[in-house]
Order: sequence, then structure tokens, then C-alpha cells
Amino acid sequence: MKLFDLTSRVAVVSGAAQGLGRATALAVAESGADVMLVDRNLEGAEATAEQIRSLGRKAVAANTNVSDPDAIRELFRQVDAEFGRVDFLGNIAGDGHLAKPEDLTIEDLHRVMQNLVVGRFAMCQEAGRRMLAQGRGSIMNIGSLASTTALGRGHIAYSMAMGAVVQMTRELSTEWSHRGVRVNCVTPAQVVNPSLAARMEADPTLEGRFLKGIPAGRLGQPRDIMGLAVLLASDASEWITGAIIPMDGGNMAMNAGGTPGHEQRDVQTFRAEAK
Repeated sequence: MKLFDLTSRVAVVSGAAQGLGRATALAVAESGADVMLVDRNLEGAEATAEQIRSLGRKAVAANTNVSDPDAIRELFRQVDAEFGRVDFLGNIAGDGHLAKPEDLTIEDLHRVMQNLVVGRFAMCQEAGRRMLAQGRGSIMNIGSLASTTALGRGHIAYSMAMGAVVQMTRELSTEWSHRGVRVNCVTPAQVVNPSLAARMEADPTLEGRFLKGIPAGRLGQPRDIMGLAVLLASDASEWITGAIIPMDGGNMAMNAGGTPGHEQRDVQTFRAEAK
């Protein structure tokens, strides 16, 4: 469908070596876009680039540190030289830090804020300047459920930063939408990646605890971002901006005391046995 056609458009996607970043890069390439792939793992980004080139698209990999505004400025100079424009930014890469509030050091808090807030803003700013000059563009920031609800478990630095990403999205949309640049934020629940897989292997009860809050009955997979990324990158979403879009299997919709449908059978069995 023409609404979803990204032919002749250029996407910049961070975190493109794996997970949501890789899935986003592949999705927009499959819809016709050329892609600048950004990741500290240059080997992984190159592997994604090779897959995109096999589709007949142009792909260039860069190992930019997306917490460093100077490195980001250099990245976009490379985008200018290689592609001459940018139509879509998948603003995905970034690291958090787990620590109890009473133990979190100010140095670690600064590092998380630099990575997830300052770096994300610098990416938006550099992409946004180019989009404003050409009169159109779309930015997809990745936030988290922790953008709007508390996770506990030592996530305070991450949650503070993700809350800032949501408000940054709203402000940028308000400032730029009338000039043709849309800015939205996707807030995933638990999406399986190497880090989460390792945590679940170390704690066999973890997946079950997560699933109690996800009515859809499964954890997220990187592929779940693909359709949403194409939608937000394309003309199909030309009147969607400033939106905070959960990608969470129903997590945000369910009351804290609710029971997911996939657990109903267990509850009913328990009640029958209790009689």
C-alpha cells in the first residue's frame, strides 16, 4: 500500500545490532527505506546492514556513542554525506542502571541521564534540524512502561530518565508538528533481549511474575515493533504526533488487582477444588 511505502526515504536507527533497533531497521528497509545503522556493536550493526543490502537498499553502519553529543553531530554529518537527508529517526539505544534509591550514586544517575535523556535529545535535535529544513519527518522515541508507572526493583534512575523521554516527546511534538515534523514515543513492556533472557535464566520465577501483568499472555519480542515502526515512519500516520503508544500486551490497560485472561482457568480450577 502506498500509505506505507518508504521508497526513497532515509531512516536513522540506533541500537541496530539487535533487539528493537534491529527489528525497526529491517522493517523500514523492507518497506523501501535506506538506513543508517547506529550501534556500539559495529559488527552486529554490519550484520544488520548486510541483511538490508540483500533487499536492495542502501545501508551504512556507524559505531556512534549515542550518549555523546559531539559523536552524534559527527554521525549526522556522515548521514548528510551518505544520504543527503533524513526522514525517520528510530531513537532506541540507551542503557539504564539498577540500584536502590538509597544506594544510587549521583555519578551513576548523571550517567543514566546523559545516556537516556541528553543523548536521546541530541539525536532528536540533529535529526529534527534536518527534518525541519526539508519540511517533513518523523521521530519515534523508545520509552518504557517506566516512563509513566513505577517498576521498583532498583529502577529509579531508569524510570526518571524514561519519564523525561516522554515529556521531551510531547514538547518536541508541540514545537515542531506545525512545521511538518512528527514526534511520538513507544513505551514497551518487557521485550525479550539478551539481558532479559539472562535475568530469566538466573531467576526461573521472573517470567511468570512478568506474565501476571500482561493479559496477552506472553512477553514481547523484537518483531512486535516492526509494524508500529513502519506506521510511524510512513504517511499512514501523518496526523499522529505527540502520542505515547504502549506496546505492552495490555499491561497498562489492566488494573493492578486485575487477573489476566490467561490465568482465569487457574483461578476457576482453584475455586472448584476449594468447593
